[in-house]
Amino acid sequence: MSMIPEVKCRRCGETFSSMRSRCPNCGTRRVTQSSRTPSTTPGTVRGTASYERAETNTKWQLIFGLILVVAVILAVIVMVTTSLEGMDSAQQSNTQITPPVATAYVPEIESAPTPPPTPPPQVEGIRVMFYITELQNEFTMRVGEVLDLTAQVMPLTLEGAKVTWTSANEDCLVIESTGDLSATFTCVGDIAGGVKMTVSCGSYEKSLTVYCRPAD
Repeated sequence: MSMIPEVKCRRCGETFSSMRSRCPNCGTRRVTQSSRTPSTTPGTVRGTASYERAETNTKWQLIFGLILVVAVILAVIVMVTTSLEGMDSAQQSNTQITPPVATAYVPEIESAPTPPPTPPPQVEGIRVMFYITELQNEFTMRVGEVLDLTAQVMPLTLEGAKVTWTSANEDCLVIESTGDLSATFTCVGDIAGGVKMTVSCGSYEKSLTVYCRPAD
């Protein structure tokens, strides 16, 4: 057994004498490990000013770290509590809905005022017309003669006017209405003094005398 220690090449793994500075196999330079012990720094030596300052800084770092951890924990607790209270209040507001109050009051709605009725137009006169000729207070017919007469209600702008024709003696004069304003007159017999006929519209009346003469 050799008394000279051997080392192992860090590249090829070949062992060789520690007296050599290079590996005989690959020529890699041997690295000599330092046997020096690192010196201590002043901050690691107890009793020095650097050591006291390092201890003080370490204490403040621990205190600050603890305060930060406590603040984070308190913030998380407050957030969780606030969210839980909000959920509880929302559930209570959803479940405790106040029903509407029933009331028997019915508001009165005023109706629009009714305008006063427009008075119907008044009849101012009636004309008895034979075509375009107005018959005055009397006219003459022959027995067996037939006349178509028309009434004009004044004013002419009156809408929906209707007239009624009447004969005082239908044995001599027969009147048949043929429309709202027209009628047929038939002379069926003669009579001394004539026959009175009347045309009326509403409360207005007009009378004429019809003289019936025997046919020639």
